[in-house]
Amino acid sequence: MSTFINVLQIILAILLFGFLIFIHEGGHFLFARLFKVTVNEFAIGMGPKIFSKKSKKSGITYSFRAFPIGGFVSMAGEDEESDDPNAFNKKPVWQRLIITVAGAATNIIVGGLVMAILVCSAPNSLGGTTVAKFMDDAVSQEAGLQVGDRIVEVDGHNVHIADELMYTIMRLGIEPVDLTVIRDDEKLVLEDVEFPPMSSEGIAFGSNDFLVYAEEPTLANLAKHSFFKTTYTVKMIWESLYDLVTGRFGVEAVSGPVGVTEALTEAADTGVYSFTYLAVVISINLGVMNLLPFPALDGGRILFLLIEAIRRKPLKMEVEAYINFAGLVLLMILMVLICIKDVIGLF
Repeated sequence: MSTFINVLQIILAILLFGFLIFIHEGGHFLFARLFKVTVNEFAIGMGPKIFSKKSKKSGITYSFRAFPIGGFVSMAGEDEESDDPNAFNKKPVWQRLIITVAGAATNIIVGGLVMAILVCSAPNSLGGTTVAKFMDDAVSQEAGLQVGDRIVEVDGHNVHIADELMYTIMRLGIEPVDLTVIRDDEKLVLEDVEFPPMSSEGIAFGSNDFLVYAEEPTLANLAKHSFFKTTYTVKMIWESLYDLVTGRFGVEAVSGPVGVTEALTEAADTGVYSFTYLAVVISINLGVMNLLPFPALDGGRILFLLIEAIRRKPLKMEVEAYINFAGLVLLMILMVLICIKDVIGLF
């Protein structure tokens, strides 16, 4: 029975990947159609086709491909010269920018909408930033932090909800930080506040040593928590990437499709909320990562379009194609290495 459940969870994870790819490519597709760009194919997955159907009305081929690790919207004039008057490369730069950004933006927006549903599904768990109680081993109160203080900044970083506050303390609290608090309607700065250290897999973090008051589940608070849970997730992804590049996190912290599938199956074991929350994080992560200015990613194409807007003429398509191909090869190599790491980790 447990084997059957695990298989169902893996299938569910694969379907989730397919859905996230669908909404990403759907963003590109919808704006391409809005700006009347000729679309040749809308594909979910990579590799050989396992199913395809060509629309008699639009001439667009819709296909599913063998490997559920990506997808694409193939447009005339996207990577080659075209005589089609509605080719991608014949559209104004601003339209091409919108089409290119739309995929990542759709992932982030859909992630934010589902995040709002999660927040509304647990209205009594809206943690604020006002200190309610210190834990037994608390050290932060030694710097003057008091019950009733509403924390609004941690080392210059604004915080609005409990999740955002706790994450910022975890990331920055490995060293003393300055806290800006509201106390009796006055703004105070508490300098060099220390937090208990903690570590996970050899990585040091700060540990919050107090509890916070919950906030009333009003419409305004639900909207506030939905917005800031989404924006802090985007921030967390960017900062995690920075920490990876600067060496705070090792390569072992990176996961590919195999590692993410394992995490999703574990989240499914703990309940619908955990699985859905992880799906939201993955969706936002897919959007943010695609905006990186790296060849073969949407961010790389955005960079080329911005260069074109500044130069007032495009780069040669052959040059752009070579650069994107090199980026794609590097990404494929990286993905294979990460998958091998994840598979080894399973054992």
